[in-house]
Amino acid sequence: MKIKFFSRANCPLCVEGLQTLKLVQEDVLFDIEIIDIEQDDRIHEKYMLMIPVVEKEGVVIQYGHLDYSTLMERLGS
Repeated sequence: MKIKFFSRANCPLCVEGLQTLKLVQEDVLFDIEIIDIEQDDRIHEKYMLMIPVVEKEGVVIQYGHLDYSTLMERLGS
């Protein structure tokens, strides 16, 4: 399974969110594709107020403040 993680540089919430996602990755098998929203105008416009954003199969799983239990529930099933 591949999970997309949308973030940008100089985003403390993104750093924290990626750490949380990596904790979930220890228990659930998936790959993380990190996407810098500032590299694509369309993605930047879509997610600039939401980052960090976690997507699974094109569906937003969680955004903003990411928490382990929600990610575990939505990625583990």
